[in-house]
Amino acid sequence: MTLELQNISKSFDGMPVLRNLNLSFHQGQCYCLMSPSGSGKTTLLRILMGLEQADHGLILADGKPQDMNSLTVSAVFQEDRLCESFSPIENVSMCAGRSVRGSRIRWELARLLPEECLNRPVSTLSGGMKRRVAVMRALLTPSRILLMDEPFTGMDDELKRNVISYIREKQDGRLLILSTHQEEDVELIGGELVKLESCMYDSKEGAAASGFAR
Repeated sequence: MTLELQNISKSFDGMPVLRNLNLSFHQGQCYCLMSPSGSGKTTLLRILMGLEQADHGLILADGKPQDMNSLTVSAVFQEDRLCESFSPIENVSMCAGRSVRGSRIRWELARLLPEECLNRPVSTLSGGMKRRVAVMRALLTPSRILLMDEPFTGMDDELKRNVISYIREKQDGRLLILSTHQEEDVELIGGELVKLESCMYDSKEGAAASGFAR
């Protein structure tokens, strides 16, 4: 599947965040959105998650206009969006596919979380632990597209490397789009760097160059 964005624009209170954004994403690939704070990374991901509507433009899947709510998407949101009174096991179990149940979920979670945390309410976990639960929930949810907004928040370098290894293992042929503010994350995950400011068209300045950088 190819996901294509054509002239996507979005403003808030009259202030443009995305201006005629044009991008193409291909299934099985990993793309890393990186640009200055406030340049639209989270807004773009929220549009792709179906949480925001673009003011203008089209989203195409294999050349056909597409409502993102009709595609199977799993996400790591800017905020964790976990059920705080539930354990990590319960949070993941609510979304996991049929092939990942019971003891398999415990085994998967134990790869990135201490065993003693698996049955504790999420509200008692650190921010970094919550982030890992959110990442694993997205990866173990059946989907064609993985969207992750700053998935490495609260993680040190060693933990980040472990999580990146897990993400690439579980990507399993899906389209992966994530945002980050650190170029080293792009190098670690081996994705294609996308600079949003280079993918937008300003009628006063002419068409921008491709936003992809290797």
